[in-house]
Amino acid sequence: MRLIFSLLLAISLAGCFTAGKRGAEQALAIYDLGPQANIERQQRKQPMAIEVRAPLWFDSMGIEYRLAYVDVARLHEYAKARWVGPPAQLIQQKLVQQLGFVPHGQSRANCVLRVDVTEFSQVFATPEASHAVVQGRMQWLDRSRARIAERDINLRSAASSPDARGGVGALSASIEQLTVMIQQWESELMAAGQLRACGA
Repeated sequence: MRLIFSLLLAISLAGCFTAGKRGAEQALAIYDLGPQANIERQQRKQPMAIEVRAPLWFDSMGIEYRLAYVDVARLHEYAKARWVGPPAQLIQQKLVQQLGFVPHGQSRANCVLRVDVTEFSQVFATPEASHAVVQGRMQWLDRSRARIAERDINLRSAASSPDARGGVGALSASIEQLTVMIQQWESELMAAGQLRACGA
């Protein structure tokens, strides 16, 4: 009888430990760049195409971060957080929604805005303080893919918390900044007549 009681007690304790461990596991969080903001779209006579590109190491589903206070050249990836799609696709989708572009290759647009993203990560200056960094270059190209104009991208946004949620929020804010930057740049180029070949 004592042996049976001991076995039952051992099974019960094992069940408790297993349940506790399972309950402590964090569910995988899936993120995108948030809903469409209320931004007035540019009025164009002809559609404009957009193409967003990123190097392979920044175009995975992983949410990347850097510990600048340890080794800024080393990329880390959150274990329990993922993008819903590759960042380049998410950024392109956001710009299509916000600014009324059409995806490159899906129309006969005279011109294309090419955005090359070279940095898209959360950077920790200290264990508790971090910010998003979005860097790259964008170019307006005409039908023959000759460059009309180009501009560097170097955007930063403070993260509200030292985790994936804070990083995603900061990166999303940086893409909102990029949206405004593109809109203002396009207006400047149209006013200067530099997008005349695009039918703008």
